[in-house]
Amino acid sequence: MAPSPAPEHQRLTLLDDMTIYNATAQKQLLLDALQAGDGLELDLSAVAEIDTAGFQLLLLAKREARHQDKPLLIVAHSPAVREVVDFFNVAADFGDPMLIPARES
Repeated sequence: MAPSPAPEHQRLTLLDDMTIYNATAQKQLLLDALQAGDGLELDLSAVAEIDTAGFQLLLLAKREARHQDKPLLIVAHSPAVREVVDFFNVAADFGDPMLIPARES
């Protein structure tokens, strides 16, 4: 019996701020990327600003990943993202490279 292929995780790098001004476009981008593979690695290292709309997008993406039984991991945090993850105390869900790795969905 041949080994099964490794899951194909999509990697998505967001280059724009995760604010209310970009939320609609980023929502569809996140959902499409999640649908396209067996999981999603989210690179947020270029996100200079994140507001509550951006945080809600992260929660939506995490919930949808769980619903699809797929992992969603933030693999690179900008300082702004790290601050929000720490403020809302969700490092265990989204990971914080300075503290702990994220749990898979």
